[in-house]
Amino acid sequence: MATAYERFNLHATLDKFYIEACDDGATDVLVIDRISTEMTLTGTHDIPPSGITRPICGIMGTIRLVAGMYLIVITRKRKMGELAGHTVWKATEFDVIPYKKTTMHLLEAQTQDNQVFLNMINSVLNTDGFYFCTDYDLTHTQQRLANTSPDFQEMSLLERADQRFVWNGNLLRDIIGQPELHKFAFPVIHGFVVMKPCSINGKIFEWILISRRSCFRAGVRYYVRGIDSEGHAANFVETEQIVQYQGGRSSFVQTRGSMPFFWSQRPNLKYKPKPLISSTTTHMDGFKRHFESQVLIYGKQVILNLVNQKGSEKPLEEAFAKMVDSMDNSLIKYIAFDFHKECSKMRWHRLQILVDAVAENQDEYGHFWVDSDGKVASQQSGTFRSNCMDCLDRTNVIQSLLARRSLQSQLQRMGVLHVGQKIEQQADFEKIYKNAWADNADACAKQYAGTGALKTDFTRTGKRSQWGLVMDGWNSMIRYYKNNFSDGYRQDSIDLFLGNYTVDDTEGPTPLQVQKDWKFMMLPLVLLVAFSMCILCLLMAGDTWTETLAYVMFWGMASAVTTAVIVFNGKDFVDAPKLVQKEKMD
Repeated sequence: MATAYERFNLHATLDKFYIEACDDGATDVLVIDRISTEMTLTGTHDIPPSGITRPICGIMGTIRLVAGMYLIVITRKRKMGELAGHTVWKATEFDVIPYKKTTMHLLEAQTQDNQVFLNMINSVLNTDGFYFCTDYDLTHTQQRLANTSPDFQEMSLLERADQRFVWNGNLLRDIIGQPELHKFAFPVIHGFVVMKPCSINGKIFEWILISRRSCFRAGVRYYVRGIDSEGHAANFVETEQIVQYQGGRSSFVQTRGSMPFFWSQRPNLKYKPKPLISSTTTHMDGFKRHFESQVLIYGKQVILNLVNQKGSEKPLEEAFAKMVDSMDNSLIKYIAFDFHKECSKMRWHRLQILVDAVAENQDEYGHFWVDSDGKVASQQSGTFRSNCMDCLDRTNVIQSLLARRSLQSQLQRMGVLHVGQKIEQQADFEKIYKNAWADNADACAKQYAGTGALKTDFTRTGKRSQWGLVMDGWNSMIRYYKNNFSDGYRQDSIDLFLGNYTVDDTEGPTPLQVQKDWKFMMLPLVLLVAFSMCILCLLMAGDTWTETLAYVMFWGMASAVTTAVIVFNGKDFVDAPKLVQKEKMD
């Protein structure tokens, strides 16, 4: 299998970057011209002695900002474990290095915009959850890798990667276009990876959980919902549970993703904005594209729709069910389960109703298994596609229960569990399992919603607690603030990073310079003054109580009216994305 280099030295001179491969026996050097931006391949003999040298762990890619090109490198990594004998790394620190030594050639406004763009790139890089492997394809499931041709095995990691999960694909576009440079780069996934050595009955095995976030229709909670015209669903995540034991490997795959039709839920200062189904778009075209792709990749589908079947979520559930019926595909089964209704009043044991309802399908789909001789003993013939509104909290709970049921079968088949033994009875492993799935929930939630997941107390302990409810309330408040007042910036950052928006190298103004109208500044100021005067009147009473009451009522009314005007115009006061066209957000 073609591999990438693992260790590098970066030599920087005034006019060039020399990236030296430091693997045993390697003599290749990637040269990047800091003026022309040209990339060429040479040998170690061309490295000048005058450069500043530092070790790096890998090349994330390059990107153009207002000041010119920037090189993004991985400066620190941490070993997560080994998959099929190959080391999996987590990228923990990055550096964004300008080609040009100065920004003196920029106007003041351009300098400010360039710094904002630079901060956006760093904000994405600082979002925890980037993983890579230099000699193994981390973008594919075990089953997909087992069903490849010899020609596929000879491809470079960049060529063979599943593009849905290559988060640095846009950054590597220049390197991808030159096959001779492919050994200097590798695909980086975003999501969550945990790899734990475990023991049951004295038998040591490796339990692995990998969640791969799709970079298609990626973004933040309220600004990216539904699907795009190509059928890519928002917040689509492929989660694979892998067991390694005595040279054999077994895996079970599930997916999650936003309800795959055209709907939106833009923030407007309300705690829970009303979701809107598009009335001007033909839903079935994108809907069919989505599920045709899912069936082609994963086989049969069981859709688990966990949204409420009343209130504002009800029309979404009804639309989803209607479209599945209209598609009339025998390979797709739809199950609606009102998670909140079924589990209300702390009745979390009722989740077993859903697990039991799909048990027959899960037994039919099975799991992938390759024995120690490399022979494929069984394949997974279908997947569960789960969703709630955000595809985070409720979804993760259900996925953890289905994964445990599969793991019971996997471990028994591999000879780790004895007949009649239950995973729930293995206290040490159960603790590892629950915490890992809760950590997975937190990672996916922070990447999409900006906070840790809700309901993780149940995932970690198997029980719902009062403290868990308090923490859910706290996280919900943080989500409210971020969704309304910082998610536009986060969405812009992701769009810039993934290439959905490219910086124009002309001297024209960028979308960052668009100013909000007078309401954005004046009304909050009026509200602040009115509310302050209301409090002041209460603290400093007038000569008579009627005078005090009149002042309080006047300023209180001013506060209430101003608040009503702000809420009515809520969309004007939230932090909305600036870099992409409106149609991309709908």
